[in-house]
Amino acid sequence: MGIVLIIVVVILSLAAAGAIYRIAAGPSLLDRVLAADVLLAIVGAALATDMAVNHHLNNLALLVSLSVIGFIGSVTVARFVSDRREEP
Repeated sequence: MGIVLIIVVVILSLAAAGAIYRIAAGPSLLDRVLAADVLLAIVGAALATDMAVNHHLNNLALLVSLSVIGFIGSVTVARFVSDRREEP
């Protein structure tokens, strides 16, 4: 279990570093928002990994609320971008 945990931590860290880089250097607002959504999913995966390793459900409410916030944020940005593209 220790080796799997190390592999998961390394993969999540590299993914988070890539998402943070895209947030900082993204050429457009949509790239930055998508990278923020990916970073939120990575945080959720880290919380789920913590719950699986330590055999508890203490972070479940936080995980659900992060998922709902990420979904609402993504839908809001998608509607905003689609509204901007429809204007002449």
